[in-house]
Amino acid sequence: MFKKPFKWTDPLDMHHECTKCGLDFEPEPGFYFGALIISYGMSSWTLLLPALLLVLYYDWPVMTAMAFTLAFAGLIYFKVMRLSRSLYLHFSMRYDKSLENSENSGSKYDKTIF
Repeated sequence: MFKKPFKWTDPLDMHHECTKCGLDFEPEPGFYFGALIISYGMSSWTLLLPALLLVLYYDWPVMTAMAFTLAFAGLIYFKVMRLSRSLYLHFSMRYDKSLENSENSGSKYDKTIF
């Protein structure tokens, strides 16, 4: 789905379509704005739980725990963004296995859930 190797200058660089099935990875302009909600949910819980654990269980000072949490957020930022795009695409498209060997490979994904 994403181009490899990872480039810091363009972290969300994606192929235009799937190399195996021909699925268009950007069905419409602004399609991935919904991935922001997934990214927000994933990152908030991923960062809130370690911060609370460090402060309440290990008795770290709040500022030290926040510094650790911000450093951790910097490390996982691009992974979360990529994963949220991938999850949003998987939640939005339904795969029809009965059309697996059809001529038009894009027709396997023409029905969306939403």
